[in-house]
Amino acid sequence: MASKSSPDPLPFEPRQKKKKAPKSETTPLKSVKSSPKEPKKARQEASLSAIPDSVSRRMVRRMALFSGIPTGLGMSSFFVFYWIVSHEWLEIPTAAVGAVSLGLFGLGVLGLSYGIFSSSWDEHRVGGWWGWQEFTSNFGRTINAWRSARQEAKKN
Repeated sequence: MASKSSPDPLPFEPRQKKKKAPKSETTPLKSVKSSPKEPKKARQEASLSAIPDSVSRRMVRRMALFSGIPTGLGMSSFFVFYWIVSHEWLEIPTAAVGAVSLGLFGLGVLGLSYGIFSSSWDEHRVGGWWGWQEFTSNFGRTINAWRSARQEAKKN
């Protein structure tokens, strides 16, 4: 959620804090009549909280790049180590093979998160190629949202 100190709220962030409505008595489904305006209102609220298509495509591209390369290297490392050992060029300990491939798969997992945080969450701004400025901005927004949610939970 955008805080008041943030000058540029994102289009898919909720505009205000909503309180939960108290639970009412349950009624049979036949007696409940919905107005035709309710689905339109629900769609408008969903569009405010949904991630725009351009932003989600940007996130997917970055996730594929920053996660796909290390993960692909992690999978191919098994074949490369097998090739080296089968041709008897080097004796590679099993623990080294495991450590290298585990490290590359770990980088792939980190690449997923970096791909999301390094993409510009602003619909009309593409951002930089490496995305470090976007990463710091988006990660800061996430940390602030976690802190405010924790403070809200402590109040209730």
